[in-house]
Amino acid sequence: MVRIIRRKLNHMFIPRHLLIFIAAVFSASSTADHRAHRNGDAAHDHARLALERGEVRPLAEILARVAEIVPGEVIRVEFERQHQREHPLWMYEIKVLAADGRLREVEVDAATGRILNVEDD
Repeated sequence: MVRIIRRKLNHMFIPRHLLIFIAAVFSASSTADHRAHRNGDAAHDHARLALERGEVRPLAEILARVAEIVPGEVIRVEFERQHQREHPLWMYEIKVLAADGRLREVEVDAATGRILNVEDD
């Protein structure tokens, strides 16, 4: 297969250094995508394990509560661990695009579903 590709490329007169550059660009892009995917998987794994251990409420329940307080389109959800008053706290940080065009940020205690803060972003 490699020989066939080389023959075709030789007929197209593509300089070898250009091919190396193109290969390097695709390789770097693939590596960056893989890292981003891996980081996203880690956050997903943390959320799944916390839910299985009963440390957090299901995301669907949290989103239903947020929709009651801040109606609009959810455009981003972050799951993170913060330390407040000497103990760790799992939190959802939810970005909502309101009907009036404002971007709202809603912080929710993931264990209780209690809305901690709502502010314009």
